[in-house]
Amino acid sequence: MRPVRFGAAMIAALFLCSLAPQPAAAQDVTLTSRDGSFTLDGTLTTFDGEFYLIETIYGPLTVDGLGVTCTGPGCPDLEAFVAEVTLSGAEAMGSVLMPALLEAFAAQRGLRAAREIRDPLGFTYILSDPEARPLARLDFRLTTTDEGFADLVADEADVAMAAREIRPPEVALGREAGLGTLSAPRQGRIVALDAFTAVVAPENPVTRISMEVLAAALDGQIENWGPLGGPEGERLHLHLLDSGLGAQQAIEALLLPAGGAATAPNAVRHSDAAALADAVADDPFALGITLQSAVGSARGLALSGACGFSVPPEDAAIRSEDYPLMAPLFLYTPNRRLPAIMRDFLSFLSSPAAERVIRRAGFTDLAARRMPLSDQGDRLAKAITAAGSETTLRDLQQMVAALEGAERLSPTFRFRTGAAGLDAPSRGNALLLAEALEAGVYDGQEVIFVGFSDGEGSAAANLRIARTRADTVMKAVRALAEMADFDRVTLRTEAFGEAMPMACDDTEWGRRVNRRVEVWVR
Repeated sequence: MRPVRFGAAMIAALFLCSLAPQPAAAQDVTLTSRDGSFTLDGTLTTFDGEFYLIETIYGPLTVDGLGVTCTGPGCPDLEAFVAEVTLSGAEAMGSVLMPALLEAFAAQRGLRAAREIRDPLGFTYILSDPEARPLARLDFRLTTTDEGFADLVADEADVAMAAREIRPPEVALGREAGLGTLSAPRQGRIVALDAFTAVVAPENPVTRISMEVLAAALDGQIENWGPLGGPEGERLHLHLLDSGLGAQQAIEALLLPAGGAATAPNAVRHSDAAALADAVADDPFALGITLQSAVGSARGLALSGACGFSVPPEDAAIRSEDYPLMAPLFLYTPNRRLPAIMRDFLSFLSSPAAERVIRRAGFTDLAARRMPLSDQGDRLAKAITAAGSETTLRDLQQMVAALEGAERLSPTFRFRTGAAGLDAPSRGNALLLAEALEAGVYDGQEVIFVGFSDGEGSAAANLRIARTRADTVMKAVRALAEMADFDRVTLRTEAFGEAMPMACDDTEWGRRVNRRVEVWVR
């Protein structure tokens, strides 16, 4: 809904509407333009400190408070206004990360943040100015991702905290409730990155595991350590998160076929990712799947493929999405104005100060890191080793020559399995890159979108596909960067098909990792 500012066009439109007979109704506020030339009667729905939302005979209208005065019994006390926001959802976000970010935001703004424990499942932050005048009240409900979405749709929360991406039925419910398209980049934002990690006790000899073996352990097909490279015949003790948690739902979506196998019935369940890791660390025959941020004294396993590639759950691999078991943490907001202080907080989440808080809390932030070509010898060595019969030395030389002197940015674009669209982290990356272009971060530089493919099919076809994907991503970023000055920065594409694989092509997850668009800057 567009906010109303009292100008000639708006006055004329409302005047024309008022010519038709309207039923009399009891109104509780009257908004009058500052010059007294126009008044608007209605029932106040909300006031966010800046804008009035009122129900009128013309329908709901959002009116800029700077342009009007308010009279009537429903008018808010402007001096005593306190913004109220409710955040509901995943405890994995609400217990540590969001409070730490909120306190850092308050400190940066010179505000006092007082925390009041409400009950075992929630607390409230009161943000006050230096004179101790309350400015905002933020209620946190620590439940589950499912409950967060339910509260948002029921208008019992303003923000949903989610440990998994929103599902299509939830998007549909949100649209029916008038919340807009919750999956849109500006409504569903990633705050931080985490990853799902297979963990064992420190004394366990296993150091890596394939996705296929991990999936077979998850659904109970493998029950002893032999297939994992451990002691033959020794029973495997599987530890998982509770099935109602968004993190566990995301694990199953990544590892198990849609609508397919259930998880092993004899798995030990945990309500907390750190508690799961602690239990695994104490049992040499345990295998668990938990969050990288909560590994603690347990030991994480690298993911491996038959061709020799392995990807550890390390910061660089998580940041670039080269590690396939990603666990983004989301905030979902309705398509309506939130109070100004909440909008400021959401903007703060992409600041350098927020990035430092995210790292200290054990997560991976979304900041773009630069990696010169000269620092990527391991990638190049793997590319040479894994080069197929259709990838020649000349192809690799051309790739190196094209990227010489450029630096790779850590954000990487990948596509949803079985679909043409970008996956959730990539949609977030597109918005962040667009915002950087608008801010002039890359002015005077060349931004190159470089497409790669898996090795399935002919090299010529893969090169065409890689080029198409690079063009698609570049156009998507350019469309989002509405305020960028493209006379000051050059955008172009390159494509090298299957020339630089990041994982084995003999598995679906490996092929997915290899199908990507990287961003290079020179």
